[in-house]
Amino acid sequence: MTPEREAKINNVINYRQAGLAIVLENVHDPHNISAVMRTCDAVGIQDVYVLTTIMPRHEKFMKTSAASALGWLTIHQYDNTVECMMAVKKKHGKIYATHLGVESCSLYDLNFTEGVALVFGNEHAGVTKECLSYCDGNFIIPQFGMVQSLNISVACAISLYEAMRQRMNAGLYDGTPSLEAEEIKVLKRKWRIY
Repeated sequence: MTPEREAKINNVINYRQAGLAIVLENVHDPHNISAVMRTCDAVGIQDVYVLTTIMPRHEKFMKTSAASALGWLTIHQYDNTVECMMAVKKKHGKIYATHLGVESCSLYDLNFTEGVALVFGNEHAGVTKECLSYCDGNFIIPQFGMVQSLNISVACAISLYEAMRQRMNAGLYDGTPSLEAEEIKVLKRKWRIY
């Protein structure tokens, strides 16, 4: 491994955000999953939770995602909502879902400087009621057009870049590692051969 490659790996790990994660619930299109993963890698998210309770996992998902960010992320796959949401809550604290409801707040009202996981639901039905019951709140992305929805990968990118903006302003992207030492060791070992 070249010194430049080693430096890049160390730099990326130093900017990973342990307090930020994504949950994809029953997202159907593997291209959407892949696009979300690329955004996660770009903003320094390490943990992505893929919850599939209403459909089998796609074979195409692995092929599509492998060419992009899959190798650089830690993917947690679940087929049980309770197990998934308990694991997310334990590691990341607050959970907010994209959901258009009367009590939904604006994305820009969320505090991303604390431990937060964001849930994005199925392209057709959104986040399930069961999954919503484990969330601390719901949020929407303010829109002013006739169509009140965005593609999941676009919604995720907007949300994650707002989280990054807030965390940068709070000094959480200062290059000080936030991942646990053991996790860093495992990632370095994995990334050196990827």
